[in-house]
Amino acid sequence: MLAPPHSVLKTSSGKIRRGATRELFEQGKIGSSGTRVWLQVVRLLLSAFVPSLRRLRRNISARLYAAYAWMMFSLFAPPAWILTQLLPNHGKRWRMLHKAAHLLRRLLGIPLDVEGRDNLPGDQPCILAVNHASYIDGILLAELLPHSFIIVAKSELRDHWVPRLFIEKLQGEFVDRSDLRAGADDALRLEQLAQSGRSLLFFPEGTFHEYPGLLPFHMGAFIAASRSGLPVMPITIRGSRQIMAGRTWFPRHGPVKVIVSPPISPAGSSWGDAVMLRNAVRKEILKHCGEPDLA
Repeated sequence: MLAPPHSVLKTSSGKIRRGATRELFEQGKIGSSGTRVWLQVVRLLLSAFVPSLRRLRRNISARLYAAYAWMMFSLFAPPAWILTQLLPNHGKRWRMLHKAAHLLRRLLGIPLDVEGRDNLPGDQPCILAVNHASYIDGILLAELLPHSFIIVAKSELRDHWVPRLFIEKLQGEFVDRSDLRAGADDALRLEQLAQSGRSLLFFPEGTFHEYPGLLPFHMGAFIAASRSGLPVMPITIRGSRQIMAGRTWFPRHGPVKVIVSPPISPAGSSWGDAVMLRNAVRKEILKHCGEPDLA
């Protein structure tokens, strides 16, 4: 609104504010114009234009970062996949992925804060249970973990030769979540691997969505742990959904925090013990993930 010239001041009831009016008169401001009209017009235009300019700048910056992120991934992914096929043993493949993931994250400018790094397993076998929120979770884990784990992946990935050959070279295991009989066979196989002292890495949610929230946990990891006696280490990834949320393919810049909680040992080998273990691990991850409970 354009400022009117100074005039006689009145109260809300219409009475003249004599003292204030006298002060204006003595200062020679009675009848003088306020802010110049052209200057007020410029201010109005700027107030409407500046926010739009800021939104445009943020939009351009986001698109440039997304293009850069995909360029970096395209440069790293094919050589990493090829090397997993060519390197002679599992240890060398994992070390290569560990270094590549670290370098890729640094080039993408993603700050990584790890809490509880001392809880990471050494040579002792264990089962890792990790929440799943984004496609980049695997890259973060490859950088974080000091040595190789058997990655437990959903059987749908076996239908695509690129992820199938990659996971097979990393000695991964596929589990069927739709067929009860196949699922029982998968659970028995994982239990035998755990009993033999192999360390397993599970995403117990089994999948992820574009919206925030911790999904219900499948029982496979906790049955294997309770029957083998191996402890379960909860690992919480926080922030990866904001970088590449769910089913979207538009990466954004942002920080990530990983919380490695102390291991939780099973109380026994029964089904009830496995359920108690699952509940305890899920409660720990839910406490740190900063997302709602979707169970």
